[in-house]
Amino acid sequence: MMKKKEYANGQKTYELKNDYLTYYFEDGTKKAEGPYKNDMMQGDWTFYRKTGQLWQKGSFKDNQKHGRFLRYDKKDKLEYDEQFDNGKQLK
Repeated sequence: MMKKKEYANGQKTYELKNDYLTYYFEDGTKKAEGPYKNDMMQGDWTFYRKTGQLWQKGSFKDNQKHGRFLRYDKKDKLEYDEQFDNGKQLK
C-alpha cells in the first residue's frame, strides 16, 4: 500500500509519523489512519470516504483484521458489524 509516495498532482499518498500512518486521497482529504508498527497495520484504524465522512472502524493485528469491524452507510447508519480473529471472520 505504501509503494506510491505521491499522486500525479504532487499530493502525498501517505504520511508516517511516530508509528502512526495516515493515508490521503488525491485531493488531500484523509483516507485512513491508525498505528503502523514493524511495517504492519496494528491496533484501531479509521477509514473515511472522500467527503471526510466516517466509513469504517476496525482493529488490526499484524495486517490482519482482528476484533470488531464496523462499516457505516452514507447516511451514517451502521451496515456491518462483524468480529474477526487473525483475519478470519467469526460466526
